[in-house]
Amino acid sequence: MPEDQLSRRTIRSHGAKVARRHMQDWLILLLLAIIDGILNVIEPFHRFVGQGMMTDLSYPLKDNTLPFWAVPIVAILLPIVLILVYYFFRKDVYDFHHAILGLLFSVLITAVITDAIKDGVGRPRPDFFWRCFPDGKGEFDPVTTDVRCTGDKAVIREGHKSFPSGHTSWSFAGLGFLAWYLSGKIKVFDRRGHVAKLCIVFFPLLVASMIAVSRVDDYRHHWQDVCAGGLIGLTIASFCYLQFFPPPYDKDGWGPREYFQALVDSNTSSNSSNNNDNICAQQTGVQIVSLCIPPQHDGDARVINRLNSNPTLDESQLTVH
Repeated sequence: MPEDQLSRRTIRSHGAKVARRHMQDWLILLLLAIIDGILNVIEPFHRFVGQGMMTDLSYPLKDNTLPFWAVPIVAILLPIVLILVYYFFRKDVYDFHHAILGLLFSVLITAVITDAIKDGVGRPRPDFFWRCFPDGKGEFDPVTTDVRCTGDKAVIREGHKSFPSGHTSWSFAGLGFLAWYLSGKIKVFDRRGHVAKLCIVFFPLLVASMIAVSRVDDYRHHWQDVCAGGLIGLTIASFCYLQFFPPPYDKDGWGPREYFQALVDSNTSSNSSNNNDNICAQQTGVQIVSLCIPPQHDGDARVINRLNSNPTLDESQLTVH
């Protein structure tokens, strides 16, 4: 069957072909990574921070509960491992390629949007006072009461990147995509009422929510920052998933769109080939029958000989005199 043939299209046999077909998407991914790198290097907007604003910005400077390097492991590597496990069972290069591509797009688009807003807004973090004055002695402009920071410039620069939360947006982008992916694979909306399937889908979102809570507990973000970050990440994840896969409630929600399109193309090609074979067989049969009619008279034999030598003759030219 064509579906069996498609299911045997593995990374080794068809992976390079599928990747070449989406080469422009991979190039755009590379461009997004470069843009995000630039956004992390440039100086953010330094919003006015007056002496009277320090009440909400004097929380202690703590270490991160979840280090920055651990975010890609949770938001990218973990979903990739689960996608790879499903590939070993299904052996479908379409599903594997589009899931990886959608996941990376989800995270990188979210990263670019998050870091661009961070640089543009320049909101101080809750621990900004201790970033600005590591010795605890505040210095302010006598006229404008604006801060005169004495701390490390790199630490102060990060102190102006509170809104929105990057940890949160990355987590909801990657784990939100994983939740969509799992909901399609286990057919969570099959109308059979299995609530356990919902628990599986909600678990990645719970992990992302706990990461968001840790950012508030660490005094690295205000609650508005994590809410905005979660909304950005989950929204982008939804768009990226639905770009490659049907909605989970769809009857074909378990597979990527391109798989079903390839299945249709394969069936169309197979039917066209069968029709051509039937037409050729019918034409061959007609020719054989026409050549095997025994002549009843000498005139018939002359007509058959003339027809075989010149098949374009019409009926009037075949009259025997």
